[in-house]
Amino acid sequence: MKNHKGIIYTLLTIVVIIGIVFGLHALTGSSANSKNATITVGSQGSDYDIWNHIAKSPQAKKLGLKIKVKQITDGVQLNNATAQGSVNVNAFQSYSYLEAYNKEHKTAQLAALGTTYLEPLGIYSDKYKKVTQIPSHATIAIANNPANTARGLLLLQSAGLIKLKKNFGTLGNTNDIVSNPKHLKFKQIDDTTGPRVLHNVDAVLISNTVALEGHLNVLKDSIFHEKIDTDTRSNINVLATAKKNKSNASYKKLVKLYHEPAIQKYIKDQYAGTKVEVQKPLSYLK
Repeated sequence: MKNHKGIIYTLLTIVVIIGIVFGLHALTGSSANSKNATITVGSQGSDYDIWNHIAKSPQAKKLGLKIKVKQITDGVQLNNATAQGSVNVNAFQSYSYLEAYNKEHKTAQLAALGTTYLEPLGIYSDKYKKVTQIPSHATIAIANNPANTARGLLLLQSAGLIKLKKNFGTLGNTNDIVSNPKHLKFKQIDDTTGPRVLHNVDAVLISNTVALEGHLNVLKDSIFHEKIDTDTRSNINVLATAKKNKSNASYKKLVKLYHEPAIQKYIKDQYAGTKVEVQKPLSYLK
């Protein structure tokens, strides 16, 4: 009987040791696979082109990052894919867009990994060289979609042309103007048509992406544009991931990679300096 018990104890010991060995192997193997796993970055427009360049760069290789870039042109779909995991990290949206998405999608929460850039919104005019020259009763063309309408009105306030109510929000509109000393008139337009209506109004607000397509440089051709300050911090673009992955070390490396000097030189050269680098802690956005 004692011999039988001894054999049983010996077998159990062997089984435990084998389990530990295989467990450690699986753990280390999983860790290695995670470390060397390909990161799928979802993007669109010019950001898609930038991340294709970054994915092939020596800087990505130096940081040990394998990147696959996936294009999804609809912002909500891209965020959904990120929340669901078919995209690991996305690069296309401002912090305010991310917050708006999270408010609308309670079960698919995203988190910012780090800041990337600000594309300044600009005020353009064919008639005037300074905002102070804009006359009374002038017509200002402004985007007809809620997010860009609010952003444009905040820019007009920064330029000293209007004053908005204190609790003006990201979905505010012209009804929230409390002071309009020049009695400006506002013409709502599809924001993609900004450069085309430039000759028909006194001034027009144009996003940087649209301005570039219209061969305009916000830093040189606008008569006033956004600066990096507390009023524009919610417009800063971020890298985003599913909330559960916000501490993923490999994903965080993408932020460092984006700000590598060689990468920034490429972006500056390609987009004439209009994607203004922002390297701030996430606390700056809140």
